[in-house]
This record gives sequence, structure tokens and C-alpha cells, in this order.
Amino acid sequence: MIDKLESLQEEYLALEQSLGDPELISDQTRYRTATQRYAELGKIVEVYKSYRSVLDGISDSEEALLDPELAEMGREELEHLTPKKVALEASLEKLLLPKDPYDDKNVIVEIRSAAGGDEAALFAAEVLNMYQRYAEKLGFKTELLDSHQNDVGGLSKVNFEITGRGAYSKFKFESGVHRVQRIPQTETQGRIHTSTITVAVMPEAEEVDVQISPSDYRVDIFRASGPGGQGVNTTDSAVRIVYKGGTADEIVVQCQDGRSQIKNKEKALNVLRSRLLEQTLAKAQEEARETRLVQIGTGERSEKIRTYNFPQSRVTDHRVGFTTHALSEIMVGDLTEVTQVLAEAEQSQRLDELQSNMPAKAHESAVEVSGGAA
Repeated sequence: MIDKLESLQEEYLALEQSLGDPELISDQTRYRTATQRYAELGKIVEVYKSYRSVLDGISDSEEALLDPELAEMGREELEHLTPKKVALEASLEKLLLPKDPYDDKNVIVEIRSAAGGDEAALFAAEVLNMYQRYAEKLGFKTELLDSHQNDVGGLSKVNFEITGRGAYSKFKFESGVHRVQRIPQTETQGRIHTSTITVAVMPEAEEVDVQISPSDYRVDIFRASGPGGQGVNTTDSAVRIVYKGGTADEIVVQCQDGRSQIKNKEKALNVLRSRLLEQTLAKAQEEARETRLVQIGTGERSEKIRTYNFPQSRVTDHRVGFTTHALSEIMVGDLTEVTQVLAEAEQSQRLDELQSNMPAKAHESAVEVSGGAA
């Protein structure tokens, strides 16, 4: 691990020098990539410096043990530094884990009401509000792309975009079936009803991620319907894209919540790319029979991931067995604790997989070396 950390520290210092290079600054794509990498390495280097300092302190304390006059002080220092060493090693192991390549992406979120009729639609609207508030707390921006409101003010379906570096890393655990248990306002006998909604969180795909040929889709222009800002429902600004390219089933995407037809088409294409990327990722996971979240769920829409029990003010995430009674706080966007628990579970799983694979890899390397020597 030390060799790896030394190499990363050298890369960090080299990047630090290069960031002042006018040639790099003039190339915004390269410059943005370099600054992002510099920020990532900065976190590792900071912890590594603390780790080296603790190692030096332990070395000095062990030397002090050899001197009768300093032995007691050395023992005290070792008792103080050893737990620090263990904690820093654990932090470094997590920081060195392979990163999800989509973590820094913006996301497209799709919420649909499922079982429960109007009650499910009302809950879908509440979950949309919950995500919008959580995104706001994180400093992200949200934009509605397509929404379908029912007669009671609920949402049968809504698509929206969350923009901000790291958005996918915060929202990717939300994919799946969300179940709500509560007494509807229309229930006269006080019975608890169970309803469900589905949530799909997709990393926003760029053209470099997924290329689409214009011959693979059809664009329909129509007048937006339902609630919208002034002018939205009086012009033909809504866009529907029907995709039939490749081997995928027909995919229909529409965007009608913006006033500009051009912008709606651009947003619809973004959603289409994201859905195609989601299909590619799902296929790869299926073929490999392992996903990032084997332990905490596959993220499939058919999987029940969380229950919101209003009578007991309880929220339970079934993937990790996490339960909290802070339902009211969660419903106004305080998802930090839930997200942190899920992120830690994902990290632990990745670390376990890495450690379980290490002996096999070491064995393979030894075989290759011995074979080359022969």
C-alpha cells in the first residue's frame, strides 16, 4: 500500500505544478479533468501525510522503549498512536478502493406511482419534493423534464434532472420500490393502506458515453398538457422521442416542462442516452452476475428497498436493515444519514471483494513471474 500511496503523492505533486501551465489552462477539457483528479488525490495525500506522521511517531516511541528513562513515555505514546494508525489505515483502504466511474455524473431520476392509485401518486409527489430538498441541501440544481399530475394533485409519473458534481454518488441508492404505509385522508375507518412507487436513478449520459444516430429515432412535436408555467401550454414546445435503434425495445421519452422546443429536445435526448446507458450497465451486471450493490441491493425497479411507515414515524431500508424514526426529517430532505449508511455498506462490500480476490491475484502474479523466469 505504501508504494501505491507514494506513487499517488508523486502524481499529485506533478499535477500541482502542471495546473499553472498556460497550455493546459487553455484546454478546458483537459484542465477540468486535471483539477478533478487533483482534488481526488488531495484527499488521499492529506490522509497519507497524517499516516506517515503517525508511523514516524510510532518509530520514535519504539526507540524510546529501549531507554529506561524514556520507556514510560514511549509506552504512553504507543498506546495513543496505535489506534490512530489502525484508523488511518482503514481510511486509506477506503480511499484507494476503485471508484464508481459514474459517481461524479449528473442524474436523471424517474418516479412512477405503482400500487395504490391516488395514494401512490400523492406519495410520488412527496418523494419528488424530498429529493428536490435533499439536492438543494447538497448544493445541486434540479429541473423538471416531464410530469403527469392526476386529479388529486399527485403524480403518476415525473422525470427530473439533478445537476452537480457527485450527484450520482448521492442518489444512486434510491433506485427501486419505495413502499408507504399510512392512513389516507379519504379513509373513513382509520385503516392503514400500503402503496408503492418506483424510482429509477440513471447517470446522465453524454454523447461520448452513448452515441445515437438520428436515423434510430423519431421526433414528435406537440403542445404540452397539464400544469406548467405561462406559455408552456400555448405553444408546440413539447417533444417526444421514439427510439427504435439497435436491438433494444422501443423506448419513448418525452419532455414538456420547458418552454423551449429546442431545449426540450436536448433534454429528451439526454434522458434517452441515460436510459440506454442504464440498459448497458444492467446487461453487464447480469452477465457478470455481480453488481456494486450485491449486499445492499441491485437497484432494480422491482426490488422493494425502503418502507415509510407514517403511524410509527419509521423508515426502514431493507437492504442493510437500517431503521430510523426520523421520518418527518427524511420527508423534508434530510437523507444524509440513510445515504451515509448505504455508502458505507457499499464500501465495505467492495473492500471485502478486494481482499478476497487478493490471494488469487497474488498467486497469479507469482505464476507469471516464475513462468517468465523459466
